[in-house]
Formats: sequence, structure tokens, C-alpha cells
Amino acid sequence: MSQSTYILDDKLLASVGARFLNYIIDLFAFIILFVITALFLGILIGLGFTEIGVWMDNMGDFGWNVIALFISLIYYLVMEGLFSRSIGKFITGTIVVDENGQKPDFGTIFKRNLCRFIPFDAFTFLGGSRGWHDSISHTYVVNKKALDEEIKIFHEFNLIGNK
Repeated sequence: MSQSTYILDDKLLASVGARFLNYIIDLFAFIILFVITALFLGILIGLGFTEIGVWMDNMGDFGWNVIALFISLIYYLVMEGLFSRSIGKFITGTIVVDENGQKPDFGTIFKRNLCRFIPFDAFTFLGGSRGWHDSISHTYVVNKKALDEEIKIFHEFNLIGNK
């Protein structure tokens, strides 16, 4: 009897190098979004919304850190929630999936991205290619082409003997 549910093979996991490149590319995307947000706020101030300027002056470093975390969360939620990929993952040919090679649901993506804010999460990749935000949320970053090929072979194998 054949297995009807695909289970992800660890050989498909993205390399540490690909994960690091994803991080660098996504960091640049975040910086661009942060600058766009600051420019937008500056334009609003220039149009006469001076209370925004007062608010920005009063919020201090903590306020800007909160804004940065919010922008980061929105970036990853939108990109991974809609496409299972961030800009970095599009460029490196990787994708976020669950253990069955499927797109994770929004709740899983949300959990994954909240886990990015755990202190030292970025260092958890030093011991392997899965970090805390992957293992806690039960997600995997894999090579998309290799995954598509594996799933195709899996389903073709399951069709053997069927009419």
C-alpha cells in the first residue's frame, strides 16, 4: 500500500548560505521600506500635519524600534502569507513550506514571524539550516525546484497500479 501524504525530506532544506543570502536581501528590502515610511511621514509633516512631527520627536529610540519591528512583521506576513516567499527567497529559489511540502496557513506564518523577534534567533542557524523561527512554527525553507520535482515524483509513484 502506498503512502498518500507527502512528508518533506531533509535533503531539500535550503543551505545555510542560501538562508544567509535570504537574510541579507530581506534586510535591504526592510531598509527600503523603513526609508519609504520615514519619507511618507516627512511628506505628511511638510503638508501641514505638524502633530506627526511632534509625535516623532517625542517617541525616541524605543518608538522607532517599535516602528521597525512593525514594518518587519508586516513585510514578512504579507510576503510569506501570500507567496510563501520573501523577496530574498524569490531571488534564491527557496520557499517556506510545512512538513507536507504545502504552503503554511496564515496562523503558522504569523507564529513563524513572531518567533523572528526572539533574541538571538539569527544565531540559531549556526548549528544547522533550521533556526528557532522554523522549528517552533514547524516550517521549513527548501529549494522550490527540488521540492516541486520531489512532489511530482511522489504523486506519480502513488499512481502506479491505479486505473
